[in-house]
Amino acid sequence: MVDQAGYAQDGVPNQNKDAPAVSGPPRPPRRPHPLLIVLGMVVAILAFTGGLLWLFDNGSQPTATPGPAPSTSTVAAVAPSDRAEPVEVTGVGLDGEPLSLADLRGRVVVVNVWGSWCVPCREEAPALSRMSKELAGQGVSFIGINVRDNVTAAKAFERRYGITYPSFDDPQARAVLAFQGVIPVQAVPSTVVLDREGRVAARVIGVFREPALRSLIDTVAREAGSGV
Repeated sequence: MVDQAGYAQDGVPNQNKDAPAVSGPPRPPRRPHPLLIVLGMVVAILAFTGGLLWLFDNGSQPTATPGPAPSTSTVAAVAPSDRAEPVEVTGVGLDGEPLSLADLRGRVVVVNVWGSWCVPCREEAPALSRMSKELAGQGVSFIGINVRDNVTAAKAFERRYGITYPSFDDPQARAVLAFQGVIPVQAVPSTVVLDREGRVAARVIGVFREPALRSLIDTVAREAGSGV
């Protein structure tokens, strides 16, 4: 006999007929597919290896932060009547010896701003090396401004590409400020052609094309009556 509270006369509660039946112990969690585990391990190994390679590669490069390298070049020439005062830059070369643009007055001077960390600089280095040697006897001098770099890396770059002309050691890019309004300080590489008076006659922001640069040099050299 059952009372209205749902208890049998012996005091034991009745089972609810609508309650779900217990089906047994809970199921264990599903394990990932073995293939997914293998793929995860491969991804982790590749990421770890890539990190090591990045550290190794960057550990051999200068720690200075380079500026952006222009992907395209911008070329401009300045008419003789529009040229400003001669550019004055003095400092020391990568060899520690004094260096000055004033010492090159009377010659057409090609000034190249570069860094060993600069990938586009590697692209134009062979042409700079070749032209500097070919035009040396024709009243044209080349000089570099090595920026945000260290001397060891810069000298290794020069040896690799056969660069024999001098470069200013300019780790803070202060020498480039002499060309303010002509080339941006952060534009590496950049190339400036100075006339025989030391005035800016032309400039290329970004990687130059050898025929175009030769044409600029030739035009400036012919102003003095001796073409290249």
